[in-house]
Amino acid sequence: MWAPFSREELINTIEKCNNSLVPSSDKLSWSHIKRIIKNNEYITKLIDIANACIDLGHWPSHFKMSMTVIIPKPNKALYNFPKFFCPIILLNIMGKLFEKMIGERLQFLTISNNFIYLYQLGSLKYRSTMDANIALIHFIRSE
Repeated sequence: MWAPFSREELINTIEKCNNSLVPSSDKLSWSHIKRIIKNNEYITKLIDIANACIDLGHWPSHFKMSMTVIIPKPNKALYNFPKFFCPIILLNIMGKLFEKMIGERLQFLTISNNFIYLYQLGSLKYRSTMDANIALIHFIRSE
């Protein structure tokens, strides 16, 4: 059973986001969202939307929409090759927010229930290069 998202989960997820990133396809940025959550009513509405997506098993189509922006790389004499450009994909910010909340929850559940191999270190919170070094040294010495 999936527990409803809490106010703390929403706020913690938003606070971790970088304000300096480019606005999303819906023209909102994380700084906008951080201003919005200063109002308790808006926090409640965002949590209701996130919980409704889970309860209904539906991901709204506007959360899936993206926009690709092509940015030329600096200091090129000619721009006649595709490698001289950098594509950036902008996603809907609400969809990104809810995906981050779901990802945090899934990672917590998989780690707390020991569903992840002990030496899985990549892409996990609280696992660092130092952890990888210690695991490697332990593996070498135990051979």
